[in-house]
This record gives sequence, C-alpha cells and structure tokens, in this order.
Amino acid sequence: MKKLIPFCLSLALLASGVAFLSAGTNAQTPGLVSSLFSRMDRNQRSLKSLRANVSMIKYNSQIRDTDTYQGMVLYIPGAGGASAFVRLEWTKPQNEILAVANGSYDLYKPRQNVVYRGKTNKVSGRGNNDVLALMSMSTAQLRAKFGELEDVREETLWGGVWTQHFKATPKTAASYKYIEVWVDKDGMPVQTKMVEKNNDSTTLRLTNVEKNASIPMNQFKLNLDSNVKVIKG
Repeated sequence: MKKLIPFCLSLALLASGVAFLSAGTNAQTPGLVSSLFSRMDRNQRSLKSLRANVSMIKYNSQIRDTDTYQGMVLYIPGAGGASAFVRLEWTKPQNEILAVANGSYDLYKPRQNVVYRGKTNKVSGRGNNDVLALMSMSTAQLRAKFGELEDVREETLWGGVWTQHFKATPKTAASYKYIEVWVDKDGMPVQTKMVEKNNDSTTLRLTNVEKNASIPMNQFKLNLDSNVKVIKG
C-alpha cells in the first residue's frame, strides 16, 4: 500500500525539503553529541502530544522532479510502547486524511470517496517505520539501531530555527541508505530526510509546533458517510 508511505513518514516528524540556510559547520565533538542526546531524551520524556503544520517534498532522482505536499499533523505517543495516535491531513495538492489509532489506520480520499483501512504492521516500507520510530526512540535505542551518529553539526533552517543535524545509517539491512535528522533547541526533531538506495528522497518539516496541547481523542477516528467505499489494506 505504497500510497500510505508518505503519510507514515509525516507521522514521524517532519517536513519539507524547503530551502534552509547553512549555519556554522562546527566540528563533531563528544560534547556536541552529548548535548544533542540530552535534549532529545528530555523531549522524548516530556512529549505528551504534538500539533503542527507539516510539509513534505518527495524527490525523484531519475527524472529530477519533486512533488510537494502541505498539511497538518496531530500526534499522541502510545503508552507503554503501544502504537501512537496520529491524524495527518493533507490540504495541498489535494485533501487526504490519515487517522491511526490502536494499531489500525484509515486513509480517506474524499475525491474518490474511498477509505483504505488496515493494520499499520501490514504496511510495506520499513524505512518509513524507522523514521516514525524516531519520535519515541530513546537515544540508547537510537545508538543500538544506528550506531554512532555521523555529520553532527549546527544548522539554521529557514525561518531562523536553530537545529543540530545528524546522519544515521542503519546497522542492519534496510530499504534505505540513511536518514538525516534536524533537532531544535528543545530536543524536538523538526526535519527529517530519508534517502533511498536509488537516491530518491523524502524530506519532511514541522512548523508552528505546539507541544503538549490538549487534543481530543475523537480526532483520531474518522466519521465517514455510509456511502464511502471501504477497501481493506
């Protein structure tokens, strides 16, 4: 169910291949990595919910072309390692809504009057699941999955958002080559880029981030008309 993959990426975090300004090119030091890990751990422990705007750029390296998406995302981490609650609604280039709750998803396409319904663990594309897992992954888990981080440095994204950037290459076989992550001053990953083996990439960015806002749980259930066609995923 490849159409679900962009949505799963956005659950994770973050957003678009919008142009950003390169800031300092600090040399990677143990202190820089330690500071990054400390902020990420604090953010992971304190994050109870997330509301943000999200943008995404998918780059096709074969034809050197991009597709751009814009929308909003709601996120509540699952308790005790359970799957997260997510609502992702694309508004551009067209309206599509993904709701994820209790390990199941609904992907609603209003223009087609169709909803794709299934279990998240049946979705293909393990690389996207790795990106999604970054939202709730501790730094110990990060080290276990990716080993030592690469290219750790400071970088300022467009809009003047200060971040620390790192590159993570999976230690075991994966469907992608590596993931890049940009973490803000509060330890929140606000931009990710996944580069596939054929050099295609998906870059996501979160903006207007609201942490720990009150989000009604009914936002993660789609109330659809009875005439909407259900396709099992």
